[in-house]
Amino acid sequence: MKTKATLLITALFLGIQFTNAQAADCATQLSLFATSAKNKQYDAAKPHYETLVKDCPSYSLATYQYGVRMYKHFLDKSTEANKKQNAENLIAAHQAKLKYFENDPKVDKGDVLADIAQVMYDNKLGTTEEQYAAFDKAWTTDKASFKSPKGLLTYFSLLIDLQEAGKKDLQEVFDKYDEVITKIEKENDELAVKVTPLIEKQDNQESLNRSEKISLKNGEIYLKNYSVVAGSINGKFGKIADCENLIPLYQGQFEEKKTDSNWLKSAAGRLSGKDCTDDPLFKKLVEALHTNEPSADSAFYLGRLEEQAGNMTKALKYYNESAELQTDPTKRAKVYYRLAESAKAKGSYSTARSFYNKALQNKPSLGVAYLKIADMYAKSVNNCGGTSFEKRSVYWLAADMASKAGRVDPSIKSNANQAAAAYRGRAPQKSDIFSANMAGKTVNIGCWIGSSVKVPNL
Repeated sequence: MKTKATLLITALFLGIQFTNAQAADCATQLSLFATSAKNKQYDAAKPHYETLVKDCPSYSLATYQYGVRMYKHFLDKSTEANKKQNAENLIAAHQAKLKYFENDPKVDKGDVLADIAQVMYDNKLGTTEEQYAAFDKAWTTDKASFKSPKGLLTYFSLLIDLQEAGKKDLQEVFDKYDEVITKIEKENDELAVKVTPLIEKQDNQESLNRSEKISLKNGEIYLKNYSVVAGSINGKFGKIADCENLIPLYQGQFEEKKTDSNWLKSAAGRLSGKDCTDDPLFKKLVEALHTNEPSADSAFYLGRLEEQAGNMTKALKYYNESAELQTDPTKRAKVYYRLAESAKAKGSYSTARSFYNKALQNKPSLGVAYLKIADMYAKSVNNCGGTSFEKRSVYWLAADMASKAGRVDPSIKSNANQAAAAYRGRAPQKSDIFSANMAGKTVNIGCWIGSSVKVPNL
């Protein structure tokens, strides 16, 4: 018995020693790999990576984080002869990351799966159906972390290709378009919420710390990329989602779907978005929707119909009703923007600004609203100030609004920057500031604007 016990203890001791030795070896290999990878010495790093994958696959997430970087480098430097192999190795690194660290909070499954799909597409791995399926897996698995602008564009483009090849129907394209555009709008709005306070700090000549500078830079880059991608998606979608295709499609489905509120909302929304509202079908859809389920959407569309008929009083009544009922921030912003436009056209600038600001509260990336406020400021110069200097100071406010428009919505950045430059050109110049002895002082702007502006220092 004593001998058996001794043997058991010895075996356990040796097992522990072996485990500890193995862990130490894994740690050594990871250290050697990470050091080389950090220094971008990938040829030296590769043998250590291969050892880690073979002997210590679940030891550390860092193995695959650096492994992905390494194979991206190799792929970028590939010749035609080894391009496919490097692409497959990169995919394998991504897949291993998911296999061993799927539940790690640092691993975003949607992001990783989208990267795999993009590598397949970029390197012509698999059929169009297989590439689309890979993107769709990312979308259905973890839509929240599928944020790549390039990936979203490729995903939708592949669907268009499949539809044109007769392998996907038109309705699926319409549904996916709604999903992807909604995703992009959501990401844009979240980014705008983050960068707007930082932009305001800069405008107020407050310094940003290193973290804030990085956040602002990255946020503006992504805002720009999402804007470009949204434009491309809309361009691709617009070629097939025009009145010529939409009206027959929805006309053919109407009798079967006329009691389906979700379908009616989608159909009316798409016809409205494509300015197909002159067709009698639009009125049929709206009336059916309002009968089935009176809502913010149906009230908005009734407003559109009344506006088209020239009945602005009724139109505004429906628009206000729609805004009060609406729960979707993007749609609510759309209603408030329309109300703002109506008030602006009547010269009710204070009311218009209030509605533009309400639109921005619901959709912070709606840069055009800032441009419209800037325009109203500029048109009010002669009415808002006692002296010539005070009046011209209003242009600084207009310029700030125009600049902000381009920063939250890169799609209008060029026009916004041109407007801002024009406004600043009309504001008091250095000689005016010197003559008036106003450098660094604050000018209070009266009338409906009710704001102040700090004069630049000389």
